[in-house]
Amino acid sequence: MNKILIVDDEPNIVMSLEYAFKRKNFQVFIARDGSEAMEIMEKVVPDVVILDIMMPKVDGFQTLKYIKGQEKFKNTKVVFLTAKTKIDDIEKGLQMGADKYLTKPFSVKKVISEINQLL
Repeated sequence: MNKILIVDDEPNIVMSLEYAFKRKNFQVFIARDGSEAMEIMEKVVPDVVILDIMMPKVDGFQTLKYIKGQEKFKNTKVVFLTAKTKIDDIEKGLQMGADKYLTKPFSVKKVISEINQLL
């Protein structure tokens, strides 16, 4: 069973993605910001992290840097799912090591399809 960590401070987004991925037999973990994500990742090594950029406390870029700096996450895929649509942000995210950069608003079907391609 694939493990997915959804990191977003927007409850509606978290709920729709959690529901959809559970129906696809993923084990789903939820974090509302980067610091919560890091706490969860101390205990769980997810196959995929869906990561928002603009969050309280620790943002998505800092969280990605943490993930990329840990050997135990070398096989973890990171997908940004964010409202930041500027080319500079997209390039920064991909240069920092994100595997995909998806923008909001989004279709749940498309997100699931993109994740399945990565795995």
